[in-house]
Amino acid sequence: MDINTPASTPSDAPLKVAVILGSNREGRFGPVVADWFLGRAAGNPDIETELIDVAETEPPAAGADGATSLLARADAFVVLTPEYNHSYPAPLKSLIDRHFAEWQAKPVAFVSYGGISGGLRAVEHLRQVFAELHAVSVRDTVSFHNAGALFDDRGVHKDPAQADGAAKRMLDQLVWWGRALREARIRHPYGG
Repeated sequence: MDINTPASTPSDAPLKVAVILGSNREGRFGPVVADWFLGRAAGNPDIETELIDVAETEPPAAGADGATSLLARADAFVVLTPEYNHSYPAPLKSLIDRHFAEWQAKPVAFVSYGGISGGLRAVEHLRQVFAELHAVSVRDTVSFHNAGALFDDRGVHKDPAQADGAAKRMLDQLVWWGRALREARIRHPYGG
């Protein structure tokens, strides 16, 4: 069976969503954003999440790549990325580039964070990369401008209404695309 053709999954089964934490810098802010996002996703009955942290997968251990099986069984992806120098981190690029078929005909959503741009320049670069890999990026994103000031010392968002609304819209789109593409891959395996 092709990696992109799931076994007969009921169309109403929750989507398997791989959430990719794209930074491995020491002192990174990514885990705060990941915890926030996973908390929002946990309330959505249409998805089941698994976290892939590039700090644990990059570089891959000799002869092993634990991320590959997680990516292969995912129906959809959410990439959590900071913006470094107007783009996304090298470890995230490495993870993406080591895989090809795992991304095909699946939707990708983005949660970004950073300074004044909130990581949106990184997201624009990622959209181009995922288009080349035959993935579909969802339009709406969640973006944290000046992210460090938005969360308290315990990692709780100080004023979450707007971010929660953005996450709901993004997840609604991800679920729609995820179901549509999963059904399409079952009926007609993707030959990209």
